[in-house]
Amino acid sequence: MKKIIKLSLVCAVLFSGISTYAIDGNEDFNLHVLKNGKVITFGLNQTQKASLAIYDKEGTLFYSENASGKDGILRTFSLQDFPNGTYFLEIQDNAKKVRYEITVNDNVTTLSPKAISSVYKSSDKNTSVAVR
Repeated sequence: MKKIIKLSLVCAVLFSGISTYAIDGNEDFNLHVLKNGKVITFGLNQTQKASLAIYDKEGTLFYSENASGKDGILRTFSLQDFPNGTYFLEIQDNAKKVRYEITVNDNVTTLSPKAISSVYKSSDKNTSVAVR
């Protein structure tokens, strides 16, 4: 009897740990910041194809790529050579375009986990909906 209770307790702890570890995505590409520093790493869960771009405040393009992954996209960017300031990571797929803020300081670079703007595309080529 004690063995069954112990085993049940171990299973309960195991299942609660798994559900706690599971990444709870937000509505914007399920972007998850994995680490910051002068190198930022982030993951896009449940996104197989997306365009990634980094812009400065004036809209100058610093980096762009078409990324893909079977189970999601995982990217690491080194921003050591970027001057201090604010930049934007823009992620776009067939349904939406989302912007995240990147802040570069002397010692640390921070990627915001929440989107600062989202634009959802409709099936009609002439309309789109913006959300802030």
